[in-house]
Amino acid sequence: MSNSALMTAEPAVSRWKESGTIIPIKARESVSKKYSTVSLFCGCGGLDLGFVGGFRFKDLEYVEQPFDVKAAYDFNDKCIDTYRQNISEHAEVKDLSQYDPREVPAAEVLIGGFPCQDFASCGPRNGLNSERGRLYEALLRYMDVHKPMVVVGENVIGLANIDGGRALETIKARLSERGYKVQIWTLFAPDYGVPQTRTRLFIVAVREDLKGFPEQPVPTHENGYRTLRWAIDDLRDVQDESIPNQSQYFRASKAKRGNGQGDEKSKADAPGYTVRANAKSRVQFHYDLERRLTVRECARIQTFPDTFTFAHSATTNIMQIGNAVPPMLAHAVSTSIARWLEQL
Repeated sequence: MSNSALMTAEPAVSRWKESGTIIPIKARESVSKKYSTVSLFCGCGGLDLGFVGGFRFKDLEYVEQPFDVKAAYDFNDKCIDTYRQNISEHAEVKDLSQYDPREVPAAEVLIGGFPCQDFASCGPRNGLNSERGRLYEALLRYMDVHKPMVVVGENVIGLANIDGGRALETIKARLSERGYKVQIWTLFAPDYGVPQTRTRLFIVAVREDLKGFPEQPVPTHENGYRTLRWAIDDLRDVQDESIPNQSQYFRASKAKRGNGQGDEKSKADAPGYTVRANAKSRVQFHYDLERRLTVRECARIQTFPDTFTFAHSATTNIMQIGNAVPPMLAHAVSTSIARWLEQL
């Protein structure tokens, strides 16, 4: 199966588009086997949407995946509001620094984008020395009690070089101690069709008693990245809410030089800058128009479908979008996990 699982208009065929390779596959018109899934640190739901599948982005369809998210948790109540409005009512507010995993449903698959601020290059870089930096332990506590078949954790690439790489090695060792095989997947989002220069690190752990290991997704677009123009140019004349969140953006007179950090004018014919959660100081300007990018344009860069709406202030909405995993990238990861599970 294509690791991007991009769907053509024909319901029974999926193809690797724009990658130079075309491989017909059978579409998942209905998923016969569902794998129970729990999501920790779900945020507004980017990772979960990629694992559930069954969504459309621009003219591309992403097949339903065999993952049944039974429960999703996050500390931020506004993120949970967004999740419930767009994905399912099964999300709830929970402080995962103090939770009891026995009060959370058992599942075959555990996913979670644990907080990244203490690992990010633009953050405080406290690593595992802070309470927030140790929140990955919520995954460990769940594993101790429920022993899921596979665990997928997501974080920023900065985690790999904190404390000379020792922080990531510590996390890997603690997963291994619980009886899991562990791999680190470093994925550059444009390689998988995401129109944004974002690199993310996925920690994939498989229970030792299970045969084999999921394959890291093969890049599908490394020879032709999707551009910011491809993602948002059809929105340039839309100034109202006929497309949700398109009228919402921060006012500023002109773009200033941001040294690649996002205050400068975006490049039309290259992937967009990384959408940052720090909204007012790091939301890029449009490549042609004298304004910053709108909330919807930022959501497009992150590959959220237009039907996925954000009901809060611009600051809150950009924070949620910037902290999310691009659903298109998450779908590539979930496709690899699904292929492995189906072969067991």
